[in-house]
Amino acid sequence: MQGRILIAGLRGSAGKTALSLGLISAWQGRGLRVIPFKKGPDYIDAAWLSLAAGVACRTLDGYLMGTDPLLQSFGERSREPGLAVIEGNRGLFDGMDDRGTYSTAALARLLDAPVVLVVDGSKTTRTAAALVFGCQRFEPELQLRGVILNRVAGARHERLLRKCIEQECGIPVWGAVPELKGIELPERHLGLLPTAEHPRSRRVLTALREAAEKYLDLPGLQQLAESAATWRPESRCEAEASSLQTPVRIGLFRDAAFQFYYPENLEQLVREGAQLLEVNALSDRALPELDALYIGGGFPETQAEALARNETLRNSVRQAAAAGLPIYAECGGALYLGQSLTFQGRTYPMAGVLPIEYGFEKRPQGHGYTELWVEGQNPFYPRGTILRGHEFHYSRVRCWQPESLSFAFRIKRGQGFGEGREGICRQNVLATYSHVHALGCPAWAAGLVARAGFYRREREDAGKRSETLLDSERFAGGREARLGLSLVAKSGH
Repeated sequence: MQGRILIAGLRGSAGKTALSLGLISAWQGRGLRVIPFKKGPDYIDAAWLSLAAGVACRTLDGYLMGTDPLLQSFGERSREPGLAVIEGNRGLFDGMDDRGTYSTAALARLLDAPVVLVVDGSKTTRTAAALVFGCQRFEPELQLRGVILNRVAGARHERLLRKCIEQECGIPVWGAVPELKGIELPERHLGLLPTAEHPRSRRVLTALREAAEKYLDLPGLQQLAESAATWRPESRCEAEASSLQTPVRIGLFRDAAFQFYYPENLEQLVREGAQLLEVNALSDRALPELDALYIGGGFPETQAEALARNETLRNSVRQAAAAGLPIYAECGGALYLGQSLTFQGRTYPMAGVLPIEYGFEKRPQGHGYTELWVEGQNPFYPRGTILRGHEFHYSRVRCWQPESLSFAFRIKRGQGFGEGREGICRQNVLATYSHVHALGCPAWAAGLVARAGFYRREREDAGKRSETLLDSERFAGGREARLGLSLVAKSGH
């Protein structure tokens, strides 16, 4: 890694993602390789950053991952050539408590990364300098090394903002971007419209690259990133080889409805001994032969009509679950396993694995970090395991029979299914509103692969017993036939 830079903001929706995408795309266009990272529990921004950089964006979240796994993950990527662009989340000092624990600023200090602050200049002048000055003094040890002005009203406004910030704060303004018209980067209730659903995502990146080339000091920002102290990763920790002689086959829903997967989660499943097979819930007609199924989060509500129309796959999932297939479902995946989903006044049938009817509200029903204690019997986690995750959902249970279900988790932080209940279990199925990160939750991938292996052995043993029984029946039938012929010969007929 030749350098690193962290793009932060004074608040959420300040323009961090658009400017990060523009910077990455512009540097890529100049022949630089970019290694993208996203701070916080975010799938959508990370997907956009991946698309812009042409390589997978990794998550950096101290709460979900823990400090040591986070540093190890960053260290692994630091061996790659290129400049690291880390997009922060929320405001620079916003964390999970009044001390800003796990904030973007805390991450910047941990990574010893220079910070560029995105400042929304709309309807302000000298006050913007006061805000930047406050950030400098609030945590003086932070490397706040410059500002990008966003949504400036014109040349005069830009000159005034620049002069105030550079004189009062003593740091450079690396660019001033006006309100960008005609760039289709719409937001939905969970953030930006995902790349999988955006019809012109490449066109958006082109427009943002052109804006960055026009309004940002790209050579200056590159020099700033390269000025970061050399990152010296710790020695590589080799993962233990899987003991499985043949990889277990784990299915993975991946389409416009289900797209929320951390790359590290999928990589960890492979390290544990899985072969991943992608399934399109919108168009595939049946599940392939699998040892387990993993259904991540996404937006099943926006694709509900297509999911409902694919009745053969819904039946295939229901039948597989009834036959004991291990299924791990997160948030949107949990909705798919329900009986039905009601969205914008219409009700759509889902897989019917769980006797639950879901609906949607206008306000979030669960939002933020979660902490769960595994206390109930379940297919994947040992009892006593502590899970750290995150949830963000507008859906809720409209109708169910909780007495017919068991719950694996006790909620220490979060909402889950309400009234302290989380982790619905039925046979080999576990459905939860919480997303976990594999690097902070080693039990997740290990448990899923282990259960898949157990299920495969059960089927193989059942097959062998069936073959043995069939051979016995054939032997018995042949013996009876030979005995019959012998009796006929003795009787002279």
